[in-house]
Amino acid sequence: MSTQRTPHSDTTTPPTQSPARFSLEVVVLPVADVDRSLNFYQSLGWRLDADYEAGPQFRIVQLTPPGSPCSVHIGRGTTPSPPGSAHNHYLVVPDLDEARIDLISRGADVSEIFHHVYDAGFQERVPGPAPDRRSYASFTTFSDPDGNTWLLQEVQVRQPGR
Repeated sequence: MSTQRTPHSDTTTPPTQSPARFSLEVVVLPVADVDRSLNFYQSLGWRLDADYEAGPQFRIVQLTPPGSPCSVHIGRGTTPSPPGSAHNHYLVVPDLDEARIDLISRGADVSEIFHHVYDAGFQERVPGPAPDRRSYASFTTFSDPDGNTWLLQEVQVRQPGR
């Protein structure tokens, strides 16, 4: 059985003041070969938004997954992180089977669908979708050429407030 946790209140913020609004716009992926990564993500159908080079030490490429308000930056001189060190960025999809088939047809090496079982505080990956196919419970993964990993999560019905 899982329990849902709720965020604690921050006593430093007056309750009448609304929190500042934030919008996650870009995630930076560390890559070794910008053109190889650009070709890979474009082959998945991701839109090329920008490709700016300011000399041999700096190039930034922005790509956006279909339907996403958040983009990805790859490039040279964009992050000190080693290539392939970004793991488990979530891509949320309404139909995991459809997304998996689409990615495979575009050349991605996509895992089988799985879900998790929690027992005595441990999480175990179990083959197949969640038995009740509830939202937030079924996953699949794929990696880019550098080993940055993506976790696809099926969400058919969002939790309240989302």
